[in-house]
Amino acid sequence: MKKMCLLAAAASVFAINAQAADWSNKYFRPYIGADYVYSHAKHGGMANAASKDYNSWMVNIGTDIAEYTSIEAFFQQAPERKAHHADGDIKSDFYAYGLDLYGRMPIMCSGFNALASLGVANYNTKYKFDGTSEDKQRIGYRAGVGFSYDFTDNVSFRMMGRYSYIGMSNLDNLMEVTAGLRYTF
Repeated sequence: MKKMCLLAAAASVFAINAQAADWSNKYFRPYIGADYVYSHAKHGGMANAASKDYNSWMVNIGTDIAEYTSIEAFFQQAPERKAHHADGDIKSDFYAYGLDLYGRMPIMCSGFNALASLGVANYNTKYKFDGTSEDKQRIGYRAGVGFSYDFTDNVSFRMMGRYSYIGMSNLDNLMEVTAGLRYTF
């Protein structure tokens, strides 16, 4: 009896996977990616003299949820930057994580796709100046445009320009350019 139950359970798992494989080819296509990010920050308040340019990295996972729509979770980390100021050095860094919704439109049969994105992210900023430090976090909103190129059905390149509004006294917004690779399963 136990062998029959085990055999039935194994058969049902394979049957579910077979059904899922048919569905996933059409709508559900998960992917992972890695990006280089150049960020130009608009600082204010105590951070006005902080470095404006950051070179960071971003990792993301996402999936297609419709034929030309995908949703993506990301994590971005900018390393600490030091700027020299008349009163002393100011150090700054940030990290962010969030969720973006992407829409794409194929450009003829060339492998190129036009992209647009809207998203929300939690930004955490750190500033150190003259023996004091400030660590704040806030939800920001993001919008971007760009393109992707599909090398194969599984590997693609993506480049985006993005504006992120954070609205903190020390960090008002970021203008970013990202470039990276995606692997779709």
